[in-house]
Amino acid sequence: MQIMKNLLRDIVLVLLFLLIIAGGVTASEYGYSGDSGRETKAAVITCKGDIDYGLHISIKRRTKLAINQGATYLIYEIGTYGGLLKSADDISKYLILDIPQFYPNAHTVAYVTTEAISAGALISVSCKDIIMREHTTIGDCAPISLTGPIEGVEREKVESPTRGFFSRAAQANNYPEALLHAMVSINIEVYRIKNLKTGEYEYFKGDGLPDDANNYAVEQKELVDSSDEILTLTASKALEYGIARAVVKDVNEALAFLAERDGVKFTSEPIILETTWSEELSRWLNSSAVMAVLILLALLGVYIEFNTPGLGLPGLVAVICFVIIIGSKYISGLANWIEVVLFFLGVILLLIELFLIPGFGITGITGIIFILTGLFGMLIKNAPDEMPWPSNPLQWSDFNRGVIGLSAGLGGFILCAWLLSKYLPKIPFLGGLVLVPDSSVRDIVMPVNMTRPAESETDTPRIGDIGEVISTLRPTGKVKFGDAIVDVVAEGDFVNIGTSVEITGIHGNRVVVKVVFKEF
Repeated sequence: MQIMKNLLRDIVLVLLFLLIIAGGVTASEYGYSGDSGRETKAAVITCKGDIDYGLHISIKRRTKLAINQGATYLIYEIGTYGGLLKSADDISKYLILDIPQFYPNAHTVAYVTTEAISAGALISVSCKDIIMREHTTIGDCAPISLTGPIEGVEREKVESPTRGFFSRAAQANNYPEALLHAMVSINIEVYRIKNLKTGEYEYFKGDGLPDDANNYAVEQKELVDSSDEILTLTASKALEYGIARAVVKDVNEALAFLAERDGVKFTSEPIILETTWSEELSRWLNSSAVMAVLILLALLGVYIEFNTPGLGLPGLVAVICFVIIIGSKYISGLANWIEVVLFFLGVILLLIELFLIPGFGITGITGIIFILTGLFGMLIKNAPDEMPWPSNPLQWSDFNRGVIGLSAGLGGFILCAWLLSKYLPKIPFLGGLVLVPDSSVRDIVMPVNMTRPAESETDTPRIGDIGEVISTLRPTGKVKFGDAIVDVVAEGDFVNIGTSVEITGIHGNRVVVKVVFKEF
């Protein structure tokens, strides 16, 4: 009898041990093994809007903050149509390589709340688990270019590394690799075939179908994605095909699923970590559209400032815009100190050329080159010891996007400058911003803007008076009329020191002059 009792006890112990092992396999099947009943915390880290450099920096900051607050489940709330592929790859490498190395107890989960399209799909599959809300979508990571369609070898140069990014995620987190490749390339067919030994479905590309009829039900293969479409899956299909671990109604159901599967207990409501206003502002300022507007306003401010005497509001606007451009690029990591130094050195050289050196020569040209090098170098992320030039298809894609923003700003400036010079003087309440010659009565005494007033009222400059240029007119500068020094604007090109000029018009406190050609 005692032998029977011992035997039954041993059988029960063995069964309990097997159940524990089975439970552990279920939890660890997706890369995590939980301790039954272990208490833990979760943090929800939002990942919405365009994928860009600013979001990468923000995710790293908030992930570290969540872990410092005791969270072990990092739930990245995904809702995006994509963005910069280079930034998505940086985030992907952070999730797959850095977090397991530096935070080995952390468990990453992509919680798709609306859509995870393009770069959003890459970020999602880089997490250990994907949980999707009902009626959401994931997929379509085919690369696109704002400069036009990508075809042939150029397209493959972008798609090949992108498929590599997805392969890395599939192998790290146990997702069907063939399905992820079909999200990138349009010419891939994917079939679902049942493994007769395991009873599980496996996914194969059309050119790699198994021919072992004993192990696979090849004749019953099911076409999942044809060769003329990019794969995009709804939540239910993603669950059926093994990409999503669960489909839920809200984040509470997602936490309940994780708690039940992994045998853990969440001790409190999840920590919600959203982007700060400063991070959102930096991301907004670095967008192509906003950058184009800033470039437009900066150049327009410089143009107006050089066409009016003295320093005023247009120059201040230009300085503010340039500071915002440089500052936002530097904060987001796009600009390093070398590019910032090059930009400001170029500005200094250009000012020296305009105000100290007659004519326009090597100093001004060098200044323009430095400014353009600094600006274009800020369009891609590079180390200080690297040339600010794209070195791979991903950097070229980001570079082209930035060039479009700069080109749009430059084109808008050219158009606005032409409109200002042509029509602004005709608008009564804005005409004072642009100076035009006045052929009105030449003997009317008008108030003028003088650096040094005349000693008597009779010596006050008048229309028709002739004076000598004492600072190069570019086209603004100073002219001496008798003992008075007057701020003026020249009608034509730059006028050198010592040249005789005549007052052709006086508009309020502004004086317009032209060169006097002496007869011989």
